[in-house]
Amino acid sequence: MNNSLFRKQALGPFFWLFLLKKLPLAFIAGVKLKQLDDTGSITQLKFKWINQNPFRSIYFAAMQMAAELATGLLLFQFRDSSPFSMLLVSTQADYHKKAIGIIYFSCNEGQKVSQYIKDMLLNPSGETIKLPVEAKNSAGELVANFLFTWSCKGNKAQK
Repeated sequence: MNNSLFRKQALGPFFWLFLLKKLPLAFIAGVKLKQLDDTGSITQLKFKWINQNPFRSIYFAAMQMAAELATGLLLFQFRDSSPFSMLLVSTQADYHKKAIGIIYFSCNEGQKVSQYIKDMLLNPSGETIKLPVEAKNSAGELVANFLFTWSCKGNKAQK
């Protein structure tokens, strides 16, 4: 499965066009992609007026959006070589610290996702995968933990 073309485009200067087309709210909130490779992905969200809450920190929904993107892109990068449908079926979140400044959302499950995609394509009736995300501030302090459960189905199941 060749996902290098999507990675190159995602990490290029025009990723904002992808966000604008596919996830306009993430574009408006200021979510950025910092890393996407075989090991995982990292997204970034900076505290600013558009994503604030009344308590002078990043609104939880904006954080959840950045965290979801970190997991979703790990799956989405495989769609060019083997089309399949994706559905987010469950989310969990624990918030530990006020989210101010720049927050980094990392999902280090790239190898797990790669194996999951291979298995899912062999069993196109559908499989689920749980992907954790850690959100840390610039000082490396844990701000939040997320757990996303995705369901994917190969095209054969869609016919």
